[in-house]
Amino acid sequence: MKDWSQAHDLAGQMPEKVAELKRLFDLEATKYNVFPLDDRKGERVNSDIAGRPQVVHGSTQLLFSGMRRLSENTAINIKNKSHSVSAELEIPSSGAKGVIAAHGGHMGGWSLYVHEGKLKYHYNFLGLLRFTVTAGSSLPAGKHQVRMEFAYDGGGLGKGADIALYVDGGKVGEGRVARTHAFLFSMDETMDVGCEAGEPVSEDYGPKDNAFNGRIGWVQIDIDAAARDADHMIGAEERFMVAMARQ
Repeated sequence: MKDWSQAHDLAGQMPEKVAELKRLFDLEATKYNVFPLDDRKGERVNSDIAGRPQVVHGSTQLLFSGMRRLSENTAINIKNKSHSVSAELEIPSSGAKGVIAAHGGHMGGWSLYVHEGKLKYHYNFLGLLRFTVTAGSSLPAGKHQVRMEFAYDGGGLGKGADIALYVDGGKVGEGRVARTHAFLFSMDETMDVGCEAGEPVSEDYGPKDNAFNGRIGWVQIDIDAAARDADHMIGAEERFMVAMARQ
């Protein structure tokens, strides 16, 4: 190789060869569906903005305990929109603790969990800002439905939201998230139900021994219009409709 440092401008010397290679690229790119070229960076991570097909169809995702390490695009996209997280729990007589559902990690994400007997929601913005909403009372023993409603401010990407916590349809806590992730939570952290693997979203628990100590019947995440619910509960009829829609 005479020009190992590529110091000589061959393109300037052979414009006809450049034109030939450009034409060849166009033919091959068209053949293998490379077009349209997309030079966006962060926006491409968010499937809504990128405009690509999503794994989760519709406005509801139903999850069950033990579902772990779900990648960013396997979980329903809750970014830049209103949404809710509901779960059916059985609380032991000794009191509840542990993660119900969490997505992300130490550098960003959200977690719905029970700490010191109380339902809590934590939103971690890039590891820089942390927002926590805590229920005013402990969860009693027995079967209950808990819910977090995230009312997005709208008007652009990464805006704030009002948070409300419910137990069996009654409000038990409210708060505010000032900033949110617009594109992605993490390149390597995932979503888990019943525990949180990897680095924890919240500082209330560590990377180990954070599993929910009761029973989780199901976790349902709803976005946009599906997240609006007058009685703040997922009723039997609604559960039936979700199940039939998955047939």
